[in-house]
Amino acid sequence: MQSRKDIENQEELGKMKPWRNREEDHLAEDSGDTSMPILLQQTTYFDEFDCPSELQHKQELFPQWRLPMKIAALISSLTFLYTFLREIIHPLVTTHHQYFYRIPILVINKVLPVVSITLLALVYLPGVIASVVQLHNGTKYKKFPHWLDRWMLARKQLGLLSFFFALLHAIYSLSYPMRRSYRYKLLNWAYQQVQQKKEDAWIEHDVWRMEIYVSLGILALAILALLAVTSIPSVSNSLTWREFHYIQSKLGMVCLLLGTMHAMIFAWNKWVDIKQFLWYTPPTFMIAVVLPIVVLICKAILILPCFRKKILKIRNGWEDVTKVHRTEMSSQL
Repeated sequence: MQSRKDIENQEELGKMKPWRNREEDHLAEDSGDTSMPILLQQTTYFDEFDCPSELQHKQELFPQWRLPMKIAALISSLTFLYTFLREIIHPLVTTHHQYFYRIPILVINKVLPVVSITLLALVYLPGVIASVVQLHNGTKYKKFPHWLDRWMLARKQLGLLSFFFALLHAIYSLSYPMRRSYRYKLLNWAYQQVQQKKEDAWIEHDVWRMEIYVSLGILALAILALLAVTSIPSVSNSLTWREFHYIQSKLGMVCLLLGTMHAMIFAWNKWVDIKQFLWYTPPTFMIAVVLPIVVLICKAILILPCFRKKILKIRNGWEDVTKVHRTEMSSQL
């Protein structure tokens, strides 16, 4: 027989158990099976990782990634169609040569850098627009337009997608020598050199071009990787606001500048080559650098002391009374 003290201790232990475990003990006692608690405990262990069906319907799937993914998909689709027209359709129509083998590597690798640098420019463009809006309003207390606010909230996702496409671009570029078509072309170039009786095929400016743009591309990718790492919550929480702002703002603009220079030096003398304009369409590298150059120029203008000092004053709480009153009167009308 158990003493009254032991019975009271067991009752207290039973009360300390979670509700689910107490229910399992009662089920086991009613069934008389000693193995039942073990099976139920295993079932409970796995059930803890399952989400209730009511919560599954309430939770949204990647809500913050929807807009950036749509933008990336749109830019990728348009760039792919444009590159497909120039690289595949044009030679098929003009010379009846089929170059469909270029789609998996060459065409895709021309799409990836365009999407990457465009997304990176879209990360810093809303900051430029926000500065212009604050200068126009003369205060930081007036809310931004809804579309600008939503755009600024999507900058982290746009930057991570930019890093993803840049990383794919680097991997695709490294795979060039492994392609069978490249090996055949290399043999053809060697045979043509023998036929032309050339002992040395060294072209000085082409060597410098490739050395410089590859080096700039590596530096841009390294800084972009640093930006991606510091956007991880566990890393960003370990940084002060000034450190995080310096990395994301200052180094981010350096990364955009290096990426733009990488694309421009890759083109080299192709900017003035008429043969590059197939069907009167500019090559993809020209289209890729338009938006980054616009962002860099606008950022350079806003850094000028006449604008920079006023932006800092507004962000510290100063208000331009004349502009504030003017906006209030226009809103009342």
